[in-house]
Amino acid sequence: MKIFKIYSLIIVLFLSLSLFNIAHADCNISDKSALKGKDLAGCDLQDADLRTADLTGADLTGANLKDADLRFADLTGADLTGANLKDAVLTDANLKDAVLTDANLKDAVLTYAHLSEANLRDALLNGANLQKINLKNIDLMGYNLEGVDLTGANLRDANLKGANLLRANLEGATWVDGRTCAKKSIGECL
Repeated sequence: MKIFKIYSLIIVLFLSLSLFNIAHADCNISDKSALKGKDLAGCDLQDADLRTADLTGADLTGANLKDADLRFADLTGADLTGANLKDAVLTDANLKDAVLTDANLKDAVLTYAHLSEANLRDALLNGANLQKINLKNIDLMGYNLEGVDLTGANLRDANLKGANLLRANLEGATWVDGRTCAKKSIGECL
């Protein structure tokens, strides 16, 4: 009987700690001025209005930012590893030093996740899904885009000077000069 009570107590204690951690997972974004460096990992921020928010250094790993409005947001150094940014609006967002490894920027139904005028300087894009994304006028000079999926992306007037496009899928992408890349455009626009 004592063993049963001890096991019961351990289970209750474990569940209490688990519920405590869940209850204290702070996904509250109502005060946009308090988001700098905030841990928002795994938070469901779908449709969130984060215009002009200072998310500098924020941990957004695995966060759901589908349809979020991030216009003019400062995401300098933010970790967006594995984040869902499908249909997110990132017009004029600052993504300097942001980590976008394995982030989903794929945009369904031909509406683009907007990154026009975004600062992507030194952002990590390894494995990012950038299908159908609008990268018009973006400075990607010297970027490592190796293996990145840019199928159907808009690269018109983007600066790709010195960019590593090895194994990057450019099929159907609008190239910097306005032409559409042919099928089997891997690493270069055919």
